[in-house]
Amino acid sequence: MPSTAQTTAPLPTTRPTPAPAPHSRGEDAVAIITGVAMVSVGVAMVGGAGLLTGGITGLAFVLHYATGWGFGKLFFVLNLPFYWLALRKLGLGFTLKTFAGVALLAVITEVQPHLMQIARIEPLYAALVGGLCMGMGFLVLFRHHCSLGGIGILALYLQGRFGWRAGAVQMVADFCIVAAALATVEPMRVLWSIVGALALNQVLAINHRPGRYMAA
Repeated sequence: MPSTAQTTAPLPTTRPTPAPAPHSRGEDAVAIITGVAMVSVGVAMVGGAGLLTGGITGLAFVLHYATGWGFGKLFFVLNLPFYWLALRKLGLGFTLKTFAGVALLAVITEVQPHLMQIARIEPLYAALVGGLCMGMGFLVLFRHHCSLGGIGILALYLQGRFGWRAGAVQMVADFCIVAAALATVEPMRVLWSIVGALALNQVLAINHRPGRYMAA
């Protein structure tokens, strides 16, 4: 007579996911140089077509077009108030890396006209490819717990605090800033700039989601 006892298969044991290894200082340094270099190329393309972008970068462009002052100097000064938020909410390491990235971009954009000059570029191409270059540069920086200041600091804070996507926060802020540029920039250039802001922020919205990339 067969036994009525039922055998129970052992439950599979689940192993805890190991914590991701943090980036080394050398890796962070290479990432900051790489990300800033990519952003600077995008800035050169956008500026060469007389366009702008969102965030503090966009405000620096607007003031640059209105006053003729150097973009790099304006970009550096406009970021100064955001370091307080970065230091208080995101830590000393993030603040130092962000300060280094902002300072490096300010220097590169000041000397870049002596190294690379764009004689002619179609606005649509500048908006799309320039926006994609800047988006990839921001992505590299974000993944190494760094930003280029301004709205990026606020976006990363809100993502860590409330789980809001950094790309979505950046996109809303960018559209507000680009729309405000209508007061000083002709509408067609603003339209192309919105296309560039879309390209930039889609890179972030797709590739920089909470929990998708864990290394710090």
